Amino acid sequence: MMDKKKIEGFEHIRYQRPQISPEQLLKNSEEFYQMMDQRRTVREFDTRPVPFEVMENIIKTASTAPSGAHKQPWTFCLISDPNLKKKIREAAEEEERISYGGRMSDTWKADLKPLGTNWEKPFLEEAPYLIVVFKQSYGMENGEKVQHYYVSESVGIACGFLIAAIHQAGLVAVTHTPSPMNFLSQILERPSHEKPYLLVPVGYPKSETFVPDINRKELKDVLIKY
Repeated sequence: MMDKKKIEGFEHIRYQRPQISPEQLLKNSEEFYQMMDQRRTVREFDTRPVPFEVMENIIKTASTAPSGAHKQPWTFCLISDPNLKKKIREAAEEEERISYGGRMSDTWKADLKPLGTNWEKPFLEEAPYLIVVFKQSYGMENGEKVQHYYVSESVGIACGFLIAAIHQAGLVAVTHTPSPMNFLSQILERPSHEKPYLLVPVGYPKSETFVPDINRKELKDVLIKY
């Protein structure tokens, strides 16, 4: 049995994964669902530190996501510096103040009321880490542009992996998307081919934390069988 072979001139390696029974498949899928169903968006963070190696593992997990032509068009900026977090909070709150003051429709603001959000974002300083995800419109190798494909879709999948990895590690997060987000490129001095995609504060929840009493859609409302 070969471990490697060439397909159209390119090396391929044998993919191996243990075969498991249908019963084990069901058990695995149910356990993962039960774990992920406990995930909630949290905006109240404890300031106690999180081991840096944990954050590295979380970002490595996000980087296992599939991407168009395997270009991996993402950059994860991991921020713990208090001065940078303060700058990001100030810039984000300025944009959010404008949004709540007029950019957002009345319907949008009404829909947000049950979630208890407003333009103030203290979690941007309280959370021990901020992850800023950038999408790369194209890549750069040896000073030359490299084309990327399905960039938004690829980065979106990676962000899903990121959120799952944060929860699996035992931490909490909030997905924050102040609009516009160009200030993140400026503060973090990212190159012009990288565009901010998502801002994710990460840490432990406060010892007494409350989240909105809301429910997810039932399976019958999201699944259509053919």
